Amino acid sequence: MSVKGLHKIIYPFAPDQSGAAAVLYELGGMIIICDAGGCAGNICGFDEPRWLQTKSAVFSAGLRDMDAILGRDDLMIEKIVKASDKIDAKFVAIIGTPVPATIATDYKALRRMAEKRTGMPVITVDSNGALWYDSGIEKAYMECFRKFASDDNGAVIPRSVGVIGVTPLDSDSLTAGKRIADALTASGTERVICYGAGSSFEDFADAGRMEKNIVVAAAGLRAARYLKDRFGTPYECADPLIGDVRAGIDLSAEELEGKRILIIHQQIRANALREVLLQEAEGLIEKPQITAASWFMMDEEISEKGDFRIREESDFFELVGNGDWDIIIADGSFRRASGDFGEKHGKHGKFIELPHFAVSGQFAGEESVKYYT
Repeated sequence: MSVKGLHKIIYPFAPDQSGAAAVLYELGGMIIICDAGGCAGNICGFDEPRWLQTKSAVFSAGLRDMDAILGRDDLMIEKIVKASDKIDAKFVAIIGTPVPATIATDYKALRRMAEKRTGMPVITVDSNGALWYDSGIEKAYMECFRKFASDDNGAVIPRSVGVIGVTPLDSDSLTAGKRIADALTASGTERVICYGAGSSFEDFADAGRMEKNIVVAAAGLRAARYLKDRFGTPYECADPLIGDVRAGIDLSAEELEGKRILIIHQQIRANALREVLLQEAEGLIEKPQITAASWFMMDEEISEKGDFRIREESDFFELVGNGDWDIIIADGSFRRASGDFGEKHGKHGKFIELPHFAVSGQFAGEESVKYYT
């Protein structure tokens, strides 16, 4: 019997509070993780690779049991006020965890109290630790654009692009934001804002002036649609780094012929890789059949027939075991769970690693010790 949410072999992924913190990390705000200490430690110790290289004001609320049970929000607000007096922060972000979710914390009240006491803009993200990181990314983007995007900030900036969805959790390196900006600049873009990666708090004010937005991870789609509705900004889904990704995959064009291939990653990267591989297979007699799958958001508008949303570990086993796959391209931590796929069909499947930091805590090409076998 399958137990919902139970992973026996596959490691648990980064949770939603980590995704929210990833969006806010570089924006110059004071980030308050509303917990007793454990969730903040998990973010900084495991899910935030910038922690040892780049400064950011990330705090734990340090809630004691009785403070949480009694809902002593005034104590947390007092801590925020004292910290804000010592830190040159541009805003305050309060990020939820299982603690406030359990006691039904009133985030609107928290925001009003904190803004009144600190005199700074405050956003709240009602993450609860029960969802994956992409949910937190989506919520954090929405809060930032709602709060900080200006309705009266001038005309559209010619040849400008906003990039939504660049966080270490979905990227292949800490330099992803810069590499995307460099690639777009080389193709003629004059201003690039990678929201949350090399951008500032002030950049969100110009969101309505961008000529277009590029969404590089499905967690950014809701924000892109919001900006289109509010400002009329068109958007497209693309992966500007897919050339680098493809270069790191040991798979020749000849090996594609007639193959059944499964790509597991966040949806937009999986889609982009599929497109590249299909383009390479144009001259082949028998085209490959390529399916995209993800444990995370799968938007219907950018899905193809047969694409699959994996919700439980048992779904993964069924997908891999019954799919007759010749090749699986996925994070290396899935290798063990994939087993000897294809054997029941008289094949020996090929597993190719495509790192996904939110899944394994590993970037492409890292020499550090891997946490899976």
